[in-house]
Amino acid sequence: MKNLLKILILTVLISGCSEEKEPIDKQAEQFTSELIELKEYFKIPGLAVSIDKKGENIYREFFGVSDIENPTSLDATTLFPIASITKVFSGVLVMKLVEEKKLSLDESINKFLPKPVFGDSILVKHILSHTSQGNVGEKFYYSSRFGLLTNVVEQTTGKSFAEVMEKEILIPLKLKNTFLLKDSTQIKRIAKPYILDNGIETGFIDYGYSSSAGIVSNLEDLAVFNNALDNNLIIDKKSKDFMFSSSSEGLPYGYGIFNQQFDTLNMVWAYGQYDCYSSLLLKIPSENITLTILANNNLLSDPARLIYGDATSSLFALSFMKNYILGLTEMPLFEKPDAISETLLNVELHRKKILGQALAESYMARFDPEKLKSSAKLLNHVFSKYPNYLEYADLNLLHNLTFLKDVAFHMELGEFNDFDTQIERIGKKLIAEESNNPYAHMYLGTFYDRKGKKEKAKNYFESIVNAKNFSKNWYTNEAQQWLNENK
Repeated sequence: MKNLLKILILTVLISGCSEEKEPIDKQAEQFTSELIELKEYFKIPGLAVSIDKKGENIYREFFGVSDIENPTSLDATTLFPIASITKVFSGVLVMKLVEEKKLSLDESINKFLPKPVFGDSILVKHILSHTSQGNVGEKFYYSSRFGLLTNVVEQTTGKSFAEVMEKEILIPLKLKNTFLLKDSTQIKRIAKPYILDNGIETGFIDYGYSSSAGIVSNLEDLAVFNNALDNNLIIDKKSKDFMFSSSSEGLPYGYGIFNQQFDTLNMVWAYGQYDCYSSLLLKIPSENITLTILANNNLLSDPARLIYGDATSSLFALSFMKNYILGLTEMPLFEKPDAISETLLNVELHRKKILGQALAESYMARFDPEKLKSSAKLLNHVFSKYPNYLEYADLNLLHNLTFLKDVAFHMELGEFNDFDTQIERIGKKLIAEESNNPYAHMYLGTFYDRKGKKEKAKNYFESIVNAKNFSKNWYTNEAQQWLNENK
């Protein structure tokens, strides 16, 4: 905690000369307290956290260990696989090729593949923006197709993806602790992987790389990369602004990076999630501030279902937002389900915060059944306080509601009939907005299956299997398996 101590001392020295609405020591103190709480809550062995503002580091702390069995504290030398934050690096590479007029985003992706696989209407920009599935260019569905940009980079340059990454980003920025993970010979200084199952267990490392994932890095190198991005040192401002813009109105993704609005703020972010590692990069461009967090299990990302495109479902992101952006250090991050605070300093943040906690509780209920009850209490409070739930309902809320039923079912806790009405209404609303939404179909299909309404369930599972222009995913396999078992 050396950096925190330095911040505290510095603040005391200058306190007589200036006044701030929210002293930096208060922000750091509250943020640190909440990070420790989150680390313990999600059973994360080690967290590395950094905040950079206007090119200067204002917070950097290391919590926990990189190795439980041979107790080793995290420090600045510890490396982490950053999983899908690799996509931001790949987006930069693609935009650089566009700047150099070697590539057009309007070229068909088939041009870069050994043989045509998709319709010619699917362009490079659709792969880069995760809008290649369903009705092309219209909806965001996070997709493994992003990995095809490996082919785009290699076919355009005539070099391997690794060579281009080295030449265009790693060498110019002198990122000596950043590399593409090929095999076990490179694991020195990498935080040991862990997985939460029957307690905290030793996990595994995912080897291999593509434009989708595979980079290993640390806080220091990621800060250098972030600063270079902010100052247009790798790609120019026009290219960066294009990357950071929404690919289509209302969609939460730009070109290689998420983009969403919260209140009046624009949030540009990325996350990484392997089975045993997770990461978060969150930028508020208007404030010129960036949060980076790295962890050696997957619970920094997985419980928040960041794949749906909402960073505010993450309690880590919300802690940063309330302390460093909104100046609400006095607002508690966690609520006691039986005594929820009624102090509405920011209505949207209050609702998001309780929904984020309810989502986290439902995830952790698989390890502690009591959290099923606390998640339900939090949700009931939200529905009572904000009864117009169809106005703010999204995939995360539908996931939360149906997941509680799954936990009760798999743990043989008896039938859990809470929220049936909300599930049906929210599910139908989401499908009306996106008729091909595979997640909404899966949640409703599973819901009706659990209720014994097989014919209704069948319609939703068939919609997933029969949907055109969707690559196979876990939901495709599960829907097909259900249909095979219920002929």
